Amino acid sequence: MKLVIAGVQGEDAPRAVAALTDAGIGSTRPATSGWFLQQDNVTLLIGVADEQVPAALKIIQEKCRERSRYLSPVPPLAQPGEFVMTHPVEVQVGGATVFVVSVDSFEKV
Repeated sequence: MKLVIAGVQGEDAPRAVAALTDAGIGSTRPATSGWFLQQDNVTLLIGVADEQVPAALKIIQEKCRERSRYLSPVPPLAQPGEFVMTHPVEVQVGGATVFVVSVDSFEKV
């Protein structure tokens, strides 16, 4: 058995969870917080049999695509009398960071 831990963008999570469920692969979305580049992130915990890992990874890859966004950076602290204007910056968001780890024991109580 394997545990797939996937960090995905919040915007991608509903599609990924729905596709995993449709494929008969359950997932858990623990309460987490934090964001990077002003984008929500979600952690998915997916327990699967060894032979289901490729299917789970394929679904995550299909539903969590990288894309460009324009974000306004947080302006630096300005001195009194200074005017700071920030310009939107193009960044890549989305995709997923995935870890697959072996599970020594699994119990459902």
